[in-house]
Amino acid sequence: MKKILFLTLIAASVPALAADLRLPAVHGHRGSRGTVPENTLPAFEAALLAGADVLEFDLGVTKDGVVIVSHEPKVTPERCLGADGNKLDKPVAIRELTLAELKKYDCGTLLNPKFPQQIEVPGTPMPTLEEVFELVKKSGYAAAPKVEFNIETKIFPYEPALSPSPEEFARLVTDVVKKHGMEARVMVQSFDVRTLRAVKKFAPAIRTSQLTYESLVDIVPALKNSKVDIWSPNYKWITVEAVKEAQAAGIKVAPWTINTRKEWDLAIAAGVDAIITDYPAALVEHLAALRAAKK
Repeated sequence: MKKILFLTLIAASVPALAADLRLPAVHGHRGSRGTVPENTLPAFEAALLAGADVLEFDLGVTKDGVVIVSHEPKVTPERCLGADGNKLDKPVAIRELTLAELKKYDCGTLLNPKFPQQIEVPGTPMPTLEEVFELVKKSGYAAAPKVEFNIETKIFPYEPALSPSPEEFARLVTDVVKKHGMEARVMVQSFDVRTLRAVKKFAPAIRTSQLTYESLVDIVPALKNSKVDIWSPNYKWITVEAVKEAQAAGIKVAPWTINTRKEWDLAIAAGVDAIITDYPAALVEHLAALRAAKK
């Protein structure tokens, strides 16, 4: 059995990293989930301010066919307050709401107890994909002109009513990307390869990324068969050998979701191309220190 990355590289040192290895791109997970309520425009602004290379976020679709940003397929009591400002009694499926109805929910007041650094942004609604693109186009932050977008289609084969079909989801997403001329700056990721294949059919220039939770099979042949550009594994399941094998096949590696300095250094030592993190500002600062140590 292959050793897990964090066993094989436990002895890696920061000086060795600084001297010998190239540094990865920074993906701000759900914007900057560690500091701002996830998948909101303020979270994406925080990632831009931090200098993230990529904004990572999730997509759903409303009843009236608008692509919106949400990790969950439902408006949940844990994340959002109701239109009246009170706590929700139960989750509400996004596919059962129009955009106008969805915009009445406050998804910036409630904080995630797993992230004590989060700050409130009261009255913040779920944004649309278009609004994220518009935010970046209008932003004065230095990262904005080149920042890329790693967007996930949240699809549920076991609950098909919660999302469009893979084909329809891909068409809706690629239509928005094309409207804003963002094909070269977008990568679409998913656990569902059907969506990724459909994206390539509608917009061949858009990169696709296969998400995996575990790696219990020979993953690279599967990735090549799916014709994806990127592999995005759970960081706990990557190995140095797998990273090198994927890269040798022309597939970049962007593990999720890595939040500590020790784990960042281990991923860097494995040679990953990008790191998805809830703390993009802290990772940008850490990489800057490593670059300075190279000089």
